[in-house]
Amino acid sequence: MYYQWILFDADETLFHFDAYQGLKLMFSGYEVDFTEADYQQYQAVNKPLWVDYQNGDISASELQNTRFQRWSDKLGIPTQTINSEFLRAMGETCACLPGAEALVAELTGKVKMGIITNGFTALQRVRLEKTGFKDAFFPLVISEQVGVAKPHPSIFEHAFGLMDDTPKDRILMVGDNPHSDIQGGINAGIHTCWLNVNGDPLPEGIEPHYQVSSLAQLLMVLRG
Repeated sequence: MYYQWILFDADETLFHFDAYQGLKLMFSGYEVDFTEADYQQYQAVNKPLWVDYQNGDISASELQNTRFQRWSDKLGIPTQTINSEFLRAMGETCACLPGAEALVAELTGKVKMGIITNGFTALQRVRLEKTGFKDAFFPLVISEQVGVAKPHPSIFEHAFGLMDDTPKDRILMVGDNPHSDIQGGINAGIHTCWLNVNGDPLPEGIEPHYQVSSLAQLLMVLRG
């Protein structure tokens, strides 16, 4: 196998991220029937916050608190409490993406694997425990802990500092987000693979080394 290290994104690359179901589960604990309309209103606030976070304009804490401010005002519950309950609910509903378990099983012992994620610490650790992946990935680099998010090269440099002295052309970044994962890997000088499950058009100016539609296809690429 050509690559010595493969760095994965987490959400929608290894793990399914169904925020709507997580929010429904979380709000059911407060006797709230969280609807599709509520979800669309939440996303209208949440999505721009993630862009600001990835651009380094706001902190992880600001993102976590601001996205739940409306519900905090409505329910009289602190935003951080709501956010913590949401992450707990997402941990309970976590599932691997199709092909993830087979991919990890085949690559274990053949290549070193790490994770670089813009997700949050509490959720990522629970997921790795529940899926049995805890010992499969090192380093586990989480933007909330590092203080900078993908696509900034600093989070990749942090990961490189925890890895062997490996040539950058022998490191592959795999992710579903062309802006944070692929552009981030390009910014850091490593090879990239875009997991494009939905067949979306490639954003202008972003050119991954590979593009696959599934983790099974990624495995075929890695086998050469």
